[in-house]
Amino acid sequence: MSILPEINLDIDNIISSSEENALPLFKEYAWDFEENKFIYENGKMKVLEGKEALKVWIYKTLNTPRFRYLAYSWDYGHEFENLIGQTFSKKVLQSEGKRYLEECLSVNPYIIAINNILVEVDGVKLTINCVVDTIYGEVSINV
Repeated sequence: MSILPEINLDIDNIISSSEENALPLFKEYAWDFEENKFIYENGKMKVLEGKEALKVWIYKTLNTPRFRYLAYSWDYGHEFENLIGQTFSKKVLQSEGKRYLEECLSVNPYIIAINNILVEVDGVKLTINCVVDTIYGEVSINV
């Protein structure tokens, strides 16, 4: 008789249940960042997978104002426009810019972390650089 509790674990069951909860391969329609339109291949919209698809999602969510379009959920998009016309100090603008970026991107379950966030305020222009850690690797972002 042992003083420790006896635990009966079925390792195969645990492994199969964790595999069922794994995220499927991320897919997104290809996007031409310069022309700001979808990319077609043989008359059909081209589909990207993995890291490249996630780059498109990040680009599009950072270019979509939150709450403006009914086609998107209220979790999708950014709120950077709330900073326009505000008389906040440089420190507050940097803090809010960082917060808006994190809120915008963290809704995606494929994004693990947002690191090395650098927010610069130059007059009326707000520039943000960061590295987004995803399940597919790192993506550098300049906004």
